[in-house]
Amino acid sequence: MKILEYEAKKVLGESGITIPEGVLIRTPDELTAHLPSLPDNVVLKAQVDVGGRGKAGGVLMADKTNAVETAKDLFSRMIKNTPVKEVLVEERLDIIHEYYLSIAIDRSTRQVLILFADAGGVEIEKVAKEDPAAIRRASLPLIMHDVPAFMVRDLLGNAPKELGPVINRLYHVFVKKDALLAEINPLVTTPRGVIAADAKLIIDDNSLKRQGITVNRDLSDREREAERFGFSYVELEGTIGVIGNGAGLTMSTLDLIEYYGGRAANFLDVGGGAEQERVMNAVRLVSSVPSVKAIVVNLLGGITRCDEVAKGIISAGISQPVIVRLAGTNEEEGRKLLSDKGYQMPDTMEQVVKVAVEMTR
Repeated sequence: MKILEYEAKKVLGESGITIPEGVLIRTPDELTAHLPSLPDNVVLKAQVDVGGRGKAGGVLMADKTNAVETAKDLFSRMIKNTPVKEVLVEERLDIIHEYYLSIAIDRSTRQVLILFADAGGVEIEKVAKEDPAAIRRASLPLIMHDVPAFMVRDLLGNAPKELGPVINRLYHVFVKKDALLAEINPLVTTPRGVIAADAKLIIDDNSLKRQGITVNRDLSDREREAERFGFSYVELEGTIGVIGNGAGLTMSTLDLIEYYGGRAANFLDVGGGAEQERVMNAVRLVSSVPSVKAIVVNLLGGITRCDEVAKGIISAGISQPVIVRLAGTNEEEGRKLLSDKGYQMPDTMEQVVKVAVEMTR
């Protein structure tokens, strides 16, 4: 789960990393009471979970004379289709130089990967592509309590040594918060020291309970509903709903849809041993996606009984066509139930997908 900038900065501040002085507001009028304690020049930053926020108009400069009006303007905006409900108002920093620092998990090596660059405030992916040598890297196992001094020196290169402690403090945050990514971009030097001008923190969903987080804000309403039912569910952008049992079978169905020229609207693994009510809930959930024009149900009956699957599909009572492939335990009973209700049941996975793609063209 991604946490917002002001939340990430609070975590960094508690770890000993210097952050800008600022205040969070939820209405423009709130800013009036804070103006006496703020410096003359400020920056207003929309707290929205989108990339490229600055280019999209989510970061505005102001001074005390026009800060409230600027806040009203920012609250009225949509930043990449996301409404602005919170704004972080901070001191405008006197920046000498900007750097980039991030810590993430390198899945290929199963280690921590630290990236550092002398150019911050930029799209690091673009820098990595155009000038890979501009980014210095270090890898270490998570069993390490600190980043070794020699690694810190190699990462910094000719950058000021005052940046070194920030690397270790960010590493401590990364470990303590079960993070997948901890990023400061830019990490800046100023006349009064090193400051994290921006911050990003992504926490592993599997650790949310341990971190005291009760609601995963990254989930859509449907994803949250799927979580309640215990489904493995991901929303996509196509027109064909997909329900399978087993991640491999469900992914294969998505691949076939793409192969035959269609686009899947979701991934839903209903799990093993799915009974009537569980299948019914899965079908209704997928049918509630506005873009879904047809649904593919591809289920193999092992501990899952095909007749229970058939009853669940029928009881869902949805308006979109459902194309079904059933094989395995009680297959004949399940196919008869569906056949009596007029459902299409091609014999193979490929045929099921072809029918669905043709329906949605």
